[in-house]
Amino acid sequence: MIDFKKCCISFFILAIIILLIVFGNKSSTQTEYLRLHIRANSNTAIDQNIKYEIKDLVVEYLTPKVSKCYSKSDAKKMLNENLSGINRVIDEFLAQKGFNYSSSVQILSENFPTRVYEDVTLEAGIYDALIINLGSGTGDNWWCVVYPPLCFTDTKNVIYRSLILDIIEKFKNKN
Repeated sequence: MIDFKKCCISFFILAIIILLIVFGNKSSTQTEYLRLHIRANSNTAIDQNIKYEIKDLVVEYLTPKVSKCYSKSDAKKMLNENLSGINRVIDEFLAQKGFNYSSSVQILSENFPTRVYEDVTLEAGIYDALIINLGSGTGDNWWCVVYPPLCFTDTKNVIYRSLILDIIEKFKNKN
């Protein structure tokens, strides 16, 4: 006798695999990325150095939060919920280091040039981004990608996720 529940689960998994094959091969679009852009106050050595310290601070602050995001919309929602926290952490750090300027933190759609990050090329275009201006924000900048998390990786504690297993778990939890 055929187990109807097992048959349905098998069909569901097969359908997911087929959908992943069909739709997984399309090239990435700008809408799938959520970028990070940190602009230094100026191009002086001290402002450029603090920009990198801020980058490390922001990445450390956001890494555990980004790890719980399964989509760009999740990441964007998480950032919106944490804008004031990000701003507070940066401004406290700047004050502690004796800087007389603060930061502004917001999510905007901005035009970016083509950039290469390891083996990923992001074509020029308009992207949603977490924009952090330090002081006037007129100095050279540092950029990365919040989602998918290209600069938010902890190589010591990498946790691999399977989209198929995530979907199966969600399906099981609904029953």
